[in-house]
Amino acid sequence: MKQSILVMGGGVIGLSCALELQRRGHQVMVLEINRCGGQASGAAAGMLAPYSENVESPDAFFRFCLQSLQLYPDWQQMVKQVSGCDFEYTNSGSLYIAYHDADLLALEGRLLWQQQHGSSGSILKGDALFALEPNLSRNVRAALHTPEESHLYAPHYVSALEQACRLTGVIIHENLGKLSIAEWRDEISVQSADQRSFSADRLLVCSGAWVQELADTFGIRIPVYPIRGQICAYEAEDKPVRHMVFSNQGYLVGKENGTLVCGASEDVAGFDTSVTDKGIDRLRKWNKQAFPFLENETPFHRWAGLRPSTQDGFPLIGSLKEASHVAFAVGHYRNGILLSPATAMLAADCLEGKETAEYNQAFSPERFGRRG
Repeated sequence: MKQSILVMGGGVIGLSCALELQRRGHQVMVLEINRCGGQASGAAAGMLAPYSENVESPDAFFRFCLQSLQLYPDWQQMVKQVSGCDFEYTNSGSLYIAYHDADLLALEGRLLWQQQHGSSGSILKGDALFALEPNLSRNVRAALHTPEESHLYAPHYVSALEQACRLTGVIIHENLGKLSIAEWRDEISVQSADQRSFSADRLLVCSGAWVQELADTFGIRIPVYPIRGQICAYEAEDKPVRHMVFSNQGYLVGKENGTLVCGASEDVAGFDTSVTDKGIDRLRKWNKQAFPFLENETPFHRWAGLRPSTQDGFPLIGSLKEASHVAFAVGHYRNGILLSPATAMLAADCLEGKETAEYNQAFSPERFGRRG
């Protein structure tokens, strides 16, 4: 049955959910306090790398990330076709590098369980490694190569999502300032800073790092906190980096436009998105060890975004038990771009009352208990 749905938040998660819900025949309205994609979404490096980002075990979060990676070929093609906008989507594969023999055991352990979950990866050394990534430092002892991983250009992807939403009939309101929920138990009513009121049958909260402001409204604990991620970019068209390159210090990823993106320095700074010399210097210290040609290079661009981190590292995706017409899709931390298609489908299923048992317990928005 067709429903009217309010989506609070116009980042990559909110836009993806809005697009999926609209395509399923619902009437969707997105409410954004600033500009769509103006926070963590537009600042992201756009990596689709569940194997490299999840290094410990194949838990529910890893399985969800892997599911989303597998959805991406069809999802990104759909977004391009619906929006009429092109954006970079590159199946580059990844290298997770190690400098010491002592680190090889950890790589071998990760490879073992990752192969059991779809990876065709292998551990490369010496000539085989440097043939794949010629500019890599010869101090690198080995690397875990994962061909399945990809990346995209996040700002263009988010813009395409917004355009796809508009063209399919999603109504988008931006620059609304602070949003407050006037009613949610029996019906949905949301007010903007200028006292405009928006109503619908259902509500999907996609407010990112700002969702904690709604804890009192819903009477539940929402331990989602902003983590500042600082990133920089180099002009490196003459010395391209072919793969996403990860280490335990950060990542490097080359883009089609000839830039090399390096991230991410992480720190707790509240909602401060300023860039610090300390944060960028940390990136510069390790990246030249991976690629010596960066020794005397200066980043031409520096920026920061706020990543919504949860207390246990898992997102909050699902409906409230006593108000199934209210659902959450927040707390994706550094995986918002990767998880956008899988989250869109899971959130839409929740609002439509479909079975989502696989992730109900792990991602429940009420798993941290009631307030007070």
